[in-house]
Amino acid sequence: MVDTRTRKNLLRTETRENVRILILDNPPVNAISSALSATLIAALAEAESDTTVSRIVITGANGTFSGGFDINEFLSPPPADAKNLRHVIAAIEHGEKTTVAAIDGNALGGGFELALACDYRIAAPRATLGLPEIKLGLIPGAGGTQRLPRLIGPQPALDVMLKGEMLNAERAKSLGILDEIAADDLHGVAAEYAGRPRRRTSARSIAAVPPFLVAMAHKMVPPEEKGGLAAHTLIDAVEAATSLPFEQGLAREFRLFDELIRSEPARALIHLFFAERELDKIPGVASTSARVVNRVAVVGAGLMGTGIALSFANADIPVLLYEASPKSIETSKKTIEQTFFGQVAKGRLSEAQARERAGRITFVERLDDIADVDLVVEAVFENLELKQRIFADLDRIVRPDAILASNTSTLDVDAIGSLTKRQDKVIGAHFFSPANIMKLLEVVRGAHSSPETIITAMKLAKRLRKVGVLSGNAFGFIGNAMFEAYAREAILLLEEGALPHQVDHALEAFGFAMGPLRVIDLAGVDLTWHVHQSHPPTNGRLSQIEARLVNVKRLGQKNGKGFYRYESGSREAQIDPEVEAIIREESRRLDIDRRKIDDQEIIDRCVFALINVGARLLEEGIALRPGDIDVVWIYGYGFPPHRGGPMWYADRLGLGTVLARMREFEKRFGMTWKPAPLLLSSANAGTRLADFPKN
Repeated sequence: MVDTRTRKNLLRTETRENVRILILDNPPVNAISSALSATLIAALAEAESDTTVSRIVITGANGTFSGGFDINEFLSPPPADAKNLRHVIAAIEHGEKTTVAAIDGNALGGGFELALACDYRIAAPRATLGLPEIKLGLIPGAGGTQRLPRLIGPQPALDVMLKGEMLNAERAKSLGILDEIAADDLHGVAAEYAGRPRRRTSARSIAAVPPFLVAMAHKMVPPEEKGGLAAHTLIDAVEAATSLPFEQGLAREFRLFDELIRSEPARALIHLFFAERELDKIPGVASTSARVVNRVAVVGAGLMGTGIALSFANADIPVLLYEASPKSIETSKKTIEQTFFGQVAKGRLSEAQARERAGRITFVERLDDIADVDLVVEAVFENLELKQRIFADLDRIVRPDAILASNTSTLDVDAIGSLTKRQDKVIGAHFFSPANIMKLLEVVRGAHSSPETIITAMKLAKRLRKVGVLSGNAFGFIGNAMFEAYAREAILLLEEGALPHQVDHALEAFGFAMGPLRVIDLAGVDLTWHVHQSHPPTNGRLSQIEARLVNVKRLGQKNGKGFYRYESGSREAQIDPEVEAIIREESRRLDIDRRKIDDQEIIDRCVFALINVGARLLEEGIALRPGDIDVVWIYGYGFPPHRGGPMWYADRLGLGTVLARMREFEKRFGMTWKPAPLLLSSANAGTRLADFPKN
């Protein structure tokens, strides 16, 4: 007999003989909200009291077990008396009947914790399990830090949680998390296990961990001020699992979680979580259907073009790679081989997989050979006339319905496509180097880009496993328009009294992955000087320090000397007295009395320059939302995630505070520090940048 009922469209129940199956049904990922928790608690109580039911199976609809907590409730907590996952797990813990988790699809975060509370765990082969809370600046908060160490041991459990690792079914079973992988009849196998005795994970014994190992674990994660607060808290919670009785350890975890949820790093990371999910919401575009892209071409097999081709090959998309230079072709082929077979050496790919991916890239030496593709990415040198000629040729050669994308970092997308007869199918696709590794992709819409072209590019970013951010068409788009101001301040600080290592150290201590002058060395001092020279500041002065470095062939890492010196084959930046002499000479030439500059001024000058340009991009419509800017700077430029991005950081400081500091800089350094109108109006109105365009 099968009895199926619906409970507020959140939970379905079935009874098969004496097994009650509770089916989480809260699309799309069966998030465990307070409403679902209350419904599930009632269903568990009913199953416990029903004398015809002797065992319980918990599973999920929609092809997934559960994606975990409803994160929206972190932002707007439900009433204090609302039920949550902790209450659900307590009901399972104190129930008398054996409970089995039947896992299909994802069991993540709170969903995994729910499964850990069950006596047995059975999974389909495609199941994925994980506790990724660390990526939100949190720790598991429903018993995960106490149960997983008891199930698989404290060290493996800590590794899984610190990495936020996603485990496939085979890996989860090898660790001892799963009892069985059921290739067929998942619910049937789970029902059989439900006939076994109760076996609560909380009752398992666990060996104490020596204090020196705990101390070592703390030393191996970033310090709290560099975004490591959640990692240190997680170690403390796991240590509690090994040193305290279960109930006391659970209480410790609850307290630590509840403290973290109110912390600045967690708030920042949760902001970024939601900001990423807003990226696809494009007015007038989001409901448009995307074109099918099955075959692509890349024009130019230099460093960027090769990286872009690798990205397509990794996404199982065949790619034709056009290059006229035999030397460039040979270099590109070597890079492709080294990349894929380097992953074999690291155990990330099998040899067969490496050969298969490499085989998706076909080199062609005639542009006519790429005529029959769905999309072309042009990736040649950053020169407008060259790109225009290539686009004119592509327009003549490639199918009329194909999309033409330019991998430009600063140039006018409309100008690039102006010689084509398909300007509605022209778009910018700014990949970040190395393109096969960096996750950010700026999609730049021109004045004529059609909604179909825009949404196709955004969907393609997802296929490439990249974070696609839509930008308007303006010099530098979002990221480089802001980087120009950021780098400008860094270099002006050198003229005034700072040295390269002082500037970089201050911003790296703030949390940047790499200081601005090291970034310039990585990109090429000559390239960044060319960009700065071609687009000088409207208000203010362009420093000549980069020009002086270029004149003495200090071009950055590519020739071993830039703002720093680099030993042969090394990327470690070494302080170079020659550069310091050049900087001091430039100060003398400008008749500047060098002064001591503290770290806080360095941080404020560079970061507030970002904020000011970001506010202008918002009001000009180049960026759709403050969160879009934050995502660009987190993924593309190494802004510290635990600070949420420049726009979020400004709101957390308070726009009044930011404005007052900028007014001070305006008095000292001139009109380049004139506040953006949006920043000024928001500060005066007491609103936030996050309220834009809502305000």
